[in-house]
Amino acid sequence: MQIIENSKVKEKLYIEKLENGLTVMIIPKNNIAKKYIIWATHFGSIDNHFIVPKTGEEVKIPDGVAHFLEHKMFEQRNGTNSLDTLSAIGVDANAYTTNDHTAYLYEATDNFYEALDEFMDYVQNPYFTDENVEKEKGIISQEIKMYEDYPEWQVYLNAIKCMYKENPVRIDIAGTVESISEITPQTLYNCCDTFYNLANMAMVICGDFVPEEILEEVKKRIIKNENGGEIKRIYTPIETEINEKEKVVKMDVNNPLFTIGYLDSPTSENIVKKHIAIQILLEMICGKSSELYRNLYSEGLLLNELQLDYEFTGNYAHVLITGQSKEPRKVIDKFKNEVEKIKKDGIDEEIFIRTKKKIYGRYVMDYNSVSDIARMFLSDYFKGINSFDYLEEYNQVTKEFVTQILNEIFQEEKMVISIVESR
Repeated sequence: MQIIENSKVKEKLYIEKLENGLTVMIIPKNNIAKKYIIWATHFGSIDNHFIVPKTGEEVKIPDGVAHFLEHKMFEQRNGTNSLDTLSAIGVDANAYTTNDHTAYLYEATDNFYEALDEFMDYVQNPYFTDENVEKEKGIISQEIKMYEDYPEWQVYLNAIKCMYKENPVRIDIAGTVESISEITPQTLYNCCDTFYNLANMAMVICGDFVPEEILEEVKKRIIKNENGGEIKRIYTPIETEINEKEKVVKMDVNNPLFTIGYLDSPTSENIVKKHIAIQILLEMICGKSSELYRNLYSEGLLLNELQLDYEFTGNYAHVLITGQSKEPRKVIDKFKNEVEKIKKDGIDEEIFIRTKKKIYGRYVMDYNSVSDIARMFLSDYFKGINSFDYLEEYNQVTKEFVTQILNEIFQEEKMVISIVESR
């Protein structure tokens, strides 16, 4: 078992890749009552076109399959639902689907190993029938329609659609009512065989464990031992130009919502360093302690704290700034002016140092929660990143590098606007 230690947060990562291909990561947290486990497959909403390892067959599946599978995995052959079973023994279990992975998890203070039996059983034993698949289509159709009426989701998705013309990231994670109507039990079984093979999966465990002991407990409960081989994903070409400048829709909202997006070019080089630089820039430009934020708030132009995000995989990357304002276009104009002002005047050294320290403090705070630790290491793993890298790369991020990233990403021609106005 490989051990990676980080002296900055005094944490150790124990990592082992089993013979069957499963990667298990363990972060011990002594004398902590809560225990957390998350098990995920590298299969998300964007993985709708691929070559099956065993057959070499090229397959295109309906949009929304990864999310549909997440819903169906809890249903058992004996008529029980694993979420109900876990809840009955006092365990907080859940699951979620993202663009690039699907995760199953639970948090427990007691009955951890009893829960582990059920947890590792249902993820490895899918059960699909014509009847239960058709029933789920009705449930997920309602979910899709609900999100269509959800302004926060629409302002986000419309920004993504403005940036991308072909990339599947522009498709709702749940798919569409039309696309999920094409899903059959065989579709689900085929995707399980392809993506739920252990070589395509990772597990992160965080809590008061002896790493060698919990690893043996995991090994005991593994049913499938064959390595399924590498999956060749087929993605659309990386997009370097925005699809459209803006999208405005009217919905039932008290106050308009807006998202500013910047299309970026994905890279495998210096990705952690770049991510840190973007976080520093966003905080400097419009974070809660920035001059722009204070001015917008005092003028009554901002109704809440801005949500600042950088989303990326090997196939896409973009910056998103989301907020709520009675006059979103005024906020957007002031934001653009602030970006140009910083470009022209240069980054203030004192503000840069202060902001950089604040970002570092956030990284350290992430290690206070077993759930935050586990989810962070899992998400980063599928991006080819060890989460400790953020602490190690921090000192390499200079003002000059941040200025370079500012000029590369925050360009007018790469910027899109999504607004949800009141009806």
